[in-house]
Amino acid sequence: MMRHKYTKVLYTKKPGGILPQLVIAANENLQSKFVVQKVLELREEGVRLQDIAVLFRSSYLSFDLEIELAKANIPFLKFGGYKFIETAHVKDMVSYLRVLDNPRDVVAWNRILLLIEGVGPRTAERVIENILKRRVGPERETSLQKFWQEYDGYPENVQQLFSVLSRVVPDSISPPEKVAQILQYYEPMFRSRYDDWNKRLKDLEMFEQISERYRSVSNFLTDLALEPPNESVSDVVPPGKDDECLVLSTIHSAKGLEWHSVFVIYTLDGRFPISRAAHDEDELEEERRIMYVACTRAKENLFVTYPINIYDRESGTILSKPSRFIEGIDEKLLEPWVIDEE
Repeated sequence: MMRHKYTKVLYTKKPGGILPQLVIAANENLQSKFVVQKVLELREEGVRLQDIAVLFRSSYLSFDLEIELAKANIPFLKFGGYKFIETAHVKDMVSYLRVLDNPRDVVAWNRILLLIEGVGPRTAERVIENILKRRVGPERETSLQKFWQEYDGYPENVQQLFSVLSRVVPDSISPPEKVAQILQYYEPMFRSRYDDWNKRLKDLEMFEQISERYRSVSNFLTDLALEPPNESVSDVVPPGKDDECLVLSTIHSAKGLEWHSVFVIYTLDGRFPISRAAHDEDELEEERRIMYVACTRAKENLFVTYPINIYDRESGTILSKPSRFIEGIDEKLLEPWVIDEE
């Protein structure tokens, strides 16, 4: 099949301006913190939040940033996908951690019990009633260790849930280890519950990756509970005149739009372009066009960022190279910066 290429000659009538910046972060969280800090600086300079956009190849790539934005109390609207904490499968995982942190959390118990095949509302209600009245009720002082060991009277499938939770409850087990073991238990239910589980799987991988920077489940849950005061939408709708919200968007949803300042995050080979595109010329060309769209959304400032040392479960490799679409660009065109722990 013959391939056709249409030459583009780009030019600008605007004199001056600063170079686009290529920001290499030592890890994903530092990438997020850089974006947050730069957004705050731009806001101090008089740039409105709605005139700033953070663009990404896939929706799950903004999850870590969403947590940092919430911690910094920066409101945002997300286009082209759901917020991290709004996805049903992430809510499932959070519920497992919530009952570990607080065994009296009725809402979380109800959610994870109803995930079990054969457990309906009545069975869930009986188990929760037993937990509240006989196991952690005020009239009985049951030690936490004993609480997680006493589950023989429950149905077999509920016993399996308690067995998993009892193994991961000790404080000596780190949050990422807890998440990994819970994921192993949850994955069969996840695959049967969601028809598009293969698309959602990256979200759970990102959940596990984010947990790695926490030393306690309580702190992890606290950060996950922080949310800017707005709703996310799946398609781009121009914000009202009085809205002050940063724009988070997949690149596909950003076509035809422009902002004063644009961050293109996670420009990491294997994430952008995605790994499977490397083996298909047509897919690779489409990824290149998406990158072109992303970088041409900026009117004044363009920040292209990527983290290093990211483990890719699909390929079993560590991703550390910049996107092949930006690798090798002269420093006179793309100014490099390195962000590391102080």
